[in-house]
Amino acid sequence: MTTTSQTVRRRGAALVAASASLLLPLAAVSPAVAAPTAPPATHSPSPSASKSPSGSPSDNKGKPPKQPPAKMSEVGGELLGRPGVQVQPEAGAPALPKGLSGDAWLVADAESGEVLAAKNAHWRLAPASTLKMLFADTVLPKFPRTAQHKVAPSDLEGMGEGSSQVGLKEDSTYSVQDLWLGVFLRSGNDAVHVLSAMNGGVGQTVRDMQAHAEELQANDTHVVTPDGYDADGQVSSAYDLTLFARSGLQKKDFRDYCATATAQFPGEEKKGKKRESFGIQNTNRLLTGQGMPVYKGIAGVKNGSTTNAGNTFTGVAQHGSRKLLVTVMNPETKETGEVYKESAALLDWGFEAVGHVKPVGVLVPPLGASGGKDAGKSGGKAGDKAQASVADSGTGSGGGGLWTAVGITGGALAVLAGAAYVVHRRWPLRRPPQP
Repeated sequence: MTTTSQTVRRRGAALVAASASLLLPLAAVSPAVAAPTAPPATHSPSPSASKSPSGSPSDNKGKPPKQPPAKMSEVGGELLGRPGVQVQPEAGAPALPKGLSGDAWLVADAESGEVLAAKNAHWRLAPASTLKMLFADTVLPKFPRTAQHKVAPSDLEGMGEGSSQVGLKEDSTYSVQDLWLGVFLRSGNDAVHVLSAMNGGVGQTVRDMQAHAEELQANDTHVVTPDGYDADGQVSSAYDLTLFARSGLQKKDFRDYCATATAQFPGEEKKGKKRESFGIQNTNRLLTGQGMPVYKGIAGVKNGSTTNAGNTFTGVAQHGSRKLLVTVMNPETKETGEVYKESAALLDWGFEAVGHVKPVGVLVPPLGASGGKDAGKSGGKAGDKAQASVADSGTGSGGGGLWTAVGITGGALAVLAGAAYVVHRRWPLRRPPQP
C-alpha cells in the first residue's frame, strides 16, 4: 500500500532535487491546481442549532446577536474593544476598501503582531470551521506524521448531520498525515473526530482546546465542538481566530498542511484488492484559485461556513518581506466567494498601508511568553525592541524554524518560500495604552 506521506516524499524529493536552485520568494509563486475528483465539501450546521441549507427544522439556538456589544474585551488594546471600524491613518495612508460587509474583520502584521485596522475585533460570533485552526494547533503536536490509525466505528460517532467529510472508511488504516490533510484540505469533520478519538475523545479534546485558547489569551472563545459545527454557546472572534492562525504557523506541519492545494487521499481498504486513491482539493479559494484568482503570496490558512456563522476565513500572505494575517467573519453581501474577496481587498490594503497607519492594537503573546499577561492588558505597540520567540529547528510537528509553505499540487511540489522563511513572533514589551 502506498500512503499519501510516501507519495508526497517521492514527489517532493524529485522536484526539489531537480530545481533546488529555482526557489522563489513566496510573493512570486502560486500553487498549480489540479481538478479534484472529490465533490466540494460542505459544512452544514446542526439542525438542533439552526436551520440547515436543506431546510430542516430549527429552533435557531446559537444565532449571534444582530449588533455588537457597546463594549467588548480590550485584550490587545482599548480601541479593539470598541464596536465599529477602528483605523488610525497617517500621511499617505490608503482608504479602506469600499463595500466591506463582514460583521467583523481584522488585518495584522504576522510578525510584529501590530493590528493595522479592525472592525468589531472582539465580537463573539460563531466561528464555523475556522475553529479547526485551534483544533490543529492543540492536537497536531501530539502525533507524528507517520503514525498509523485504523478507524473504528466509534471514532466517527457524534458527527453533526450534513458535516463536511474527506471520506474516511471504518476498518481502514490512515496515517496521521492523511488525517491532517483531510482536516485542512476538505475541512473533514470525520478526520477531526478520528484525531479526537486518538486524543482521548471529543470531550477531552474540547477541554484541551479550551485550555489552549486560554493560554493564547483568546478569551472570546468558548469551545463546544472540536470541528466548529454550530452549537449553542460556541463562539470565537476575529481577534481570537487570528491568534490561532499566528500560533499554528509556528509549527512546520501546520504550515505545510495549510499551504497544500491538492493531494491524493487513500481510498477504502478492501480485502484482496489494491487500495485506490482519489484527489482532494483545498477549499481555500485564494489558495486554489477556484472561481477567483489565486492571491499573490497566499500560504493558508482556513475557511469555514455554517448557517450560524455564515462564511468565515483567516488567511496569511507575504509580499516582499512583509507578512500579513487577515480574518473576515460573516459578510452580509451574499455573493459567491465574498469572504475571499473582502479578505483579498483587506490584504491589498494592508500591504499598501504598512508604515502609513498607526496600529490600533496588537496580537498578544501567550500567557507563558515573556510579558504575556502584561502585554494583553496594555495594548502597547508591538515591535519596538522586539523579542524573537521562535528558536527551534523547524522539524517535526512542533517545529517553527522554517516556513516552507509547500503546496502539493497535481503531482508536483510547488515551493512557495525559500529555505529560511519563518514568521517570528515578536512579543511587545510592556507599554502604556495607545490613545
